[in-house]
Amino acid sequence: MRRSAIKWWVALAVLLVLGAAIGRAVVARKAEQAAQAAAPRAVQALELATADVAPAQARELVRWLDITGALKAVNSALVKAKVAAEVRELSVREGDKVSAGQVLGRLDASEYEWRLRQAEQTAAASEAQLDIAERALENNRALVNQGFISKNALDTSVSNAAAARGSLQAARAAAGLARKARADTVLRAPIAGFVSQRLVQPGERVPVDARLIEIVDLSRLEIEAAVAPEDVGAVRLGAQARLQIDGVDAPVIASVARINPSTQAGTRAVLVYLAVQAQPGLRQGLFARGRIELDRKTALTVPASAVRIDQARPYVLAVSEGKVVQRTVTLGTRGSAVVSADAGDSLEREPLVEVTEGLADGSIVLRGSVGTVREGTVVRLGDAATARR
Repeated sequence: MRRSAIKWWVALAVLLVLGAAIGRAVVARKAEQAAQAAAPRAVQALELATADVAPAQARELVRWLDITGALKAVNSALVKAKVAAEVRELSVREGDKVSAGQVLGRLDASEYEWRLRQAEQTAAASEAQLDIAERALENNRALVNQGFISKNALDTSVSNAAAARGSLQAARAAAGLARKARADTVLRAPIAGFVSQRLVQPGERVPVDARLIEIVDLSRLEIEAAVAPEDVGAVRLGAQARLQIDGVDAPVIASVARINPSTQAGTRAVLVYLAVQAQPGLRQGLFARGRIELDRKTALTVPASAVRIDQARPYVLAVSEGKVVQRTVTLGTRGSAVVSADAGDSLEREPLVEVTEGLADGSIVLRGSVGTVREGTVVRLGDAATARR
């Protein structure tokens, strides 16, 4: 009995020791959890890349007006038939270069040759009739002085001579017209340029004013662009424009040469004509798109995508002391920055907007590509983004 009691007491002591150890472990665990709960949590910072931010800085801001249009030759000409005849020959085709006055072809001149001969013979007969009338007039004057004929007979001779002189002049004019008609059978280029269309073929009979050949001069090209009436007031003569033309890799420089004083019927748009600098590869009819420079000034700007308008007033999200803060801003002119040609200027640069109030020069703002970020969010700028500040 004594041994059995001892065993029970030993087992009880072991249980008490284990219970005390477990209790101490539980108390220590709770104390550790309480300490962790009492300690401040580490804040996870939002990492921002270079493409996510942009500086607010003073730039030379250019305001542009987008335009579209087609290239058109300033000088072009249509060679038309001045007489009705059959086309005998054409010596040029599309793409051929021609000079002013060059013979391009001929119409059948047989009919006009005969007409010229008829007119010349009529003129010769009229000249003979005038010679006879003038001789009769001289004789009658002598006879009147001698008293052999009356004054009325002399007056008749004067009238006959005048009529013969008028007939001669009319015949000579008819001969001149016939001579011109024969010369018009020779087709000549009115301007220098390139043949863009050959509209007839040899053997066709064409009427007067029929279109035969079109010539365009590519040395002077222009763009005809339609501008809305509310924008045309800002366009000035001589304003520069940068164009992107189909088939031409590099931007093409142009300038406003003329502004139409009237609007187009229906659309009420105003046509603006831009002179294009000559460049290889430019052709009449090519489509062009680009921008006319309206004005430029130095202003504090941010990317247009950084301006948010989901509230009553526009604002930007700026980075201040490692946190995102909201800045309400007042906006001005929209445009794009001036970049030198060496920097590879492009018509598709990111648009900028002027900030007149609410933001300091050098502030870092979040672009719209970052998305929605709450004010007070802790952020961390990458090395490249920090270097831009």
